[in-house]
Parts: sequence; C-alpha cells; structure tokens
Amino acid sequence: MGVRKRQSAEMIKEARKSQSFAKLRNVPTSPRKMRLVADMVRGQEVFKALGILKFSNKEAAQRVEKLLRSAIANWEQKNERKAEQGELFITTIFVDCAPMLKRLRPAPQGRGYRIRKRSNHVTLFVDTKDNNAKA
Repeated sequence: MGVRKRQSAEMIKEARKSQSFAKLRNVPTSPRKMRLVADMVRGQEVFKALGILKFSNKEAAQRVEKLLRSAIANWEQKNERKAEQGELFITTIFVDCAPMLKRLRPAPQGRGYRIRKRSNHVTLFVDTKDNNAKA
C-alpha cells in the first residue's frame, strides 16, 4: 500500500472512531427490497424510526430494526449515557450489493434458466442533531 493511501485510510479510521454506526452484512434479500425499507427511515428520529419499522409488514424491516438498535447501543457505549427521546437521528443509511449466488433451474427442452439469489450489505449511522449542524 502506498504512503498516501495508507495515510488517507488512517484518517478515515480515526474519523470513524468518533461516529456511531452499525453494519449488517450478507443479508439474503435483494438490495432493491432493502432500499425500500431504508428509504422509509432515512433522516428520521431513531425512536420514531423504530416505531415505523416495528409496524412495517416488510420482512427487511425486522433486520433494519435490529441494526438500528445496535447503532443506538453503539452510540450509548461511546457517549456513556442513554439516548433520550428526540436526541438521536439516522444521519446516513445505505444499502450496497453483496455477492450473489448463481443457481440453475431446470427449464423445458433441456435448457437451464439462471437464478440469481441476491444479497446486500446495510450500513447505518446515527448522531445527534447538533453534531450534524457542525459537520
């Protein structure tokens, strides 16, 4: 690894130490379905987002709810206090593609249709409103 690349990687690593986030990797649902759920809670206050996810009928909402609880716990651990109502917000949430499993399904006349079983990675950042204004 080059010197500049190593320095920028270390700067990014130092910046991440002050941020509270959680990652969910290799979720076996398609990224498109997960993005629908991520769009529902983007920018919301965390306790309001937990309510939205709790009563959503999408399967991906359960996984994002668990991820959000983890991000809140990470924030509480770093700040050594409990999160209060209206204090924490979801600053960033994004869904990336993960490796997909490629399978073949038998088809008529000796053919095989390809099935792509998609998966995704979800990253969620939480922070207070006043920290967002500073950045």
